[in-house]
Amino acid sequence: MTVEEARAEPSAALDFTPAPGAVPLPRMILAQTAYELRAMLRNGEQLLLTMIIPVVLLVLFSATSLLDLGPGSRVDFLAPGVLALAVMSTAFTGQAIGTGFERRYGVLKRLGATPLPRAGLIAAKTLSVLAVEVIQAALICAVALALGWEPHGDPFSVLALLLLGTAAFSGFGLLMAGTLRAEATLAAANLVYVLLLAVGGVVFPLGEFPDAVRSALELLPISALAEGLRDVLRDGAALPGGPLLVLAVWAVAGLALAARFFKWE
Repeated sequence: MTVEEARAEPSAALDFTPAPGAVPLPRMILAQTAYELRAMLRNGEQLLLTMIIPVVLLVLFSATSLLDLGPGSRVDFLAPGVLALAVMSTAFTGQAIGTGFERRYGVLKRLGATPLPRAGLIAAKTLSVLAVEVIQAALICAVALALGWEPHGDPFSVLALLLLGTAAFSGFGLLMAGTLRAEATLAAANLVYVLLLAVGGVVFPLGEFPDAVRSALELLPISALAEGLRDVLRDGAALPGGPLLVLAVWAVAGLALAARFFKWE
């Protein structure tokens, strides 16, 4: 097109008018999810907590008789409990510590000033947690199968338990990160992790505790998740009502409290 033609037809000339506009929300969430996931996988402490410790516990207690795990295959008892531990380590412990220090250093405040809304940031963190849990589950299941694990039950029941467990642990992880100082969150999250590992039916059978204590321990989210997964994957149960109800109550309570009391600064 010649200059004369362009002048004669202005609409045909190049249009350099700015066209401002935000990136679509799903694209922003996916970009933030990718960042969150890379940050988690590059953190050596996070990898130790989420990947190495669960696998070490699974191999150690499956291959030795250090603990009396009752009748049946040792790995059939341990694999569901270690899966529950992996969910807790990522959704609760790792998320609480990571978010707590992001809050302390002003990362959350700065992210809150970007075009990504706070609901989008929470969605990105949730997606990154789920992505890590998929990796954890694949690794733990592969190791367990190599050790002779023979899982039963339907995948839908397992998925329902894992999602409710993730929601429950995420709610209380965010509540802790959004209300306590970062150092207090670090100490408290690790303490809770160790305590629930010891008394939550992960590697120690709840049947070894006195009846009154066992009844109380069964109401913990880690116990409900571990026992529910055990009911499905070892015993072939479908949608275990008790564990699902316990996890649903913890999930609603944790997410409601986190939404009410979380402080971004």
